Amino acid sequence: MIELKITLPERLASDAREAGLLTSRAIQSLLRNAMRRRAATRTFLANAERVAAAGVRPLSEAEIQAEIVAARKARRRNRAAPRR
Repeated sequence: MIELKITLPERLASDAREAGLLTSRAIQSLLRNAMRRRAATRTFLANAERVAAAGVRPLSEAEIQAEIVAARKARRRNRAAPRR
């Protein structure tokens, strides 16, 4: 295990303590979530570069919304489907 010592502004430390965010478990969760978001951002940007290089036409807001609706419907169908 690694022990960390951090310096925070008093108000931030107080608010974080009150929110239960200064525990080892909470800090581990915060760090894991931050690392997942960072990896997702890198993946997104890498994909965006490949899409731009391929000359793929950007989707309109309406097309993006239609894709979101379709994905949500598919997710609900998959959750409702009986497991084998």
